[in-house]
Amino acid sequence: MSAAVIAEGRAVLGIELGSTRIKACLIDPADSTVLAVGAHEWQNELVDGYWSYALEAVHAGLQAAYAALAADAAARHGAAPARLAAIGVSAMMHGHLAFDETGDLLVPFRTWRNTTTGAAAAALTELFGTAIPQRWSIAHLHQAVIDDEPHVGRVHRITTLAGYVHELIGGDRVLGVGDASGMFPLAADGSGYDAALLARYDALAGSALAGPLSGMLPAVLPAGAAAGTLSAEGAALLDPSGTLQPGALLCPPEGDAGTGMVATNAIAPRTGNVSVGTSIFAMVVLERPLTGIHPEIDIVATPAGHPVAMVHANNGTSELAAWVGVLRRFAELAGTPLDADAAYRLLLDEAMTAGADADGVVAYPLEAGEPVLGLDAGRPMVVRGGESALTLAALVRAQLLSVFATLAVGMRVLHAEGVAVDRLQAHGGLFRTAGVAQRTLAAAVGAPVGVVGAAAEGGAWGMALLAGFAAQHGGDPRGGDLAAYLDHTVFAGVATSVVDPVTADRDGFAVYLDRFESGLAVQRAALDALPAGALS
Repeated sequence: MSAAVIAEGRAVLGIELGSTRIKACLIDPADSTVLAVGAHEWQNELVDGYWSYALEAVHAGLQAAYAALAADAAARHGAAPARLAAIGVSAMMHGHLAFDETGDLLVPFRTWRNTTTGAAAAALTELFGTAIPQRWSIAHLHQAVIDDEPHVGRVHRITTLAGYVHELIGGDRVLGVGDASGMFPLAADGSGYDAALLARYDALAGSALAGPLSGMLPAVLPAGAAAGTLSAEGAALLDPSGTLQPGALLCPPEGDAGTGMVATNAIAPRTGNVSVGTSIFAMVVLERPLTGIHPEIDIVATPAGHPVAMVHANNGTSELAAWVGVLRRFAELAGTPLDADAAYRLLLDEAMTAGADADGVVAYPLEAGEPVLGLDAGRPMVVRGGESALTLAALVRAQLLSVFATLAVGMRVLHAEGVAVDRLQAHGGLFRTAGVAQRTLAAAVGAPVGVVGAAAEGGAWGMALLAGFAAQHGGDPRGGDLAAYLDHTVFAGVATSVVDPVTADRDGFAVYLDRFESGLAVQRAALDALPAGALS
């Protein structure tokens, strides 16, 4: 049956360009089962002081991920896809991708990870009356205006990474609602950008830009809409072998936050999800607007257009992964090499033998700046008192607790606002080690945390679901309801592992978080003593 789905061109493809991996996922839209997967690892690099990815690396990574998927499909089902019913593209949100009127990139891609837009974010928050985080596209653009960068007057259009790839493979110059909501504030109904705020920005920018901002932004489309078709050039880009043919329906491109919500069935009010990777963020679908403006919280949208409170931390699992890498190298030298999953299993199990507060060891996983904590840059470090024993268990538990520490700071704001959430769904590679990270997250947020087995493929699977939703009713967004589609077609009967907060874990995490926040002065001192470049 699966081979027939591929051979008959009924399969749908989801692609997600994450911070460390580009992943492709092929599914059967009838039951959302995974038919084949492929991935390509990549890393950002500092270019002229900005975290960036070269567009050439985007192109090469797409080809590598698709080639791996095609090989997997051939191994499992006897053939790679020649035709697809639909394709969806997702990527890390926000950032600055600016092009001139001929389509040339004006400056290297500036990703969400940069914390160089503080002045712009503050000015726009005051102007708009809503929180504008540093990573948002409008903050990047306006910082370039403030700094009078030479490229500003030549900006013809701006987009996100997902929007760029979508257009590259033949799609329209559009974004899905969720991805667009991280570029510029949306209207209350999620149908497009807020017209009043666009007018305010045009007045602020004056003659610095070549025209009105509205003409530079991608159009906004809801989940389920048609957003072009795969072109011959797009098919050749994805699959230089020539096997893949053009013509597949393209659904609106989305951000990784939106695909995470879809992959965990967390798009209805009082639901939420937590995505854990290079960054970590919680998305809570709101029942009502927040009463105040909070720099720790930004308001974005689900792919269906419902308002969402987002708590975003720039620093997630990278430092924990670095320590696991160090310890794997020691195991290799000792003659007992371990693969990554086995190492995480052993180390996280060992971590749970330490005290719930990590026995006085505090870790700061801050490789990049962290606006939620008021830090423009970071210095990873481990701190302990002389009376605190440094054990393997305490070290790893401190690293694990630190993954969720900044998130917990932001979530306190939502609790104070009275935002209710019945359950948070978690996804990300850290949860492949069953139970430990899930239990720790539940303690950090003070709410039950579920992990859906089907969500293991992450955002690429979520993007494939959105492509399947569009294909199901011919790209007409009026033809179906995304929440109903997820409930009845995708997640009906799917088992979910749910962990409630353990009192001892919550109490220990509270002690750890108090130490973590008290020690932020050490981070600030390290930034003064070891400025950028001092350790290179």
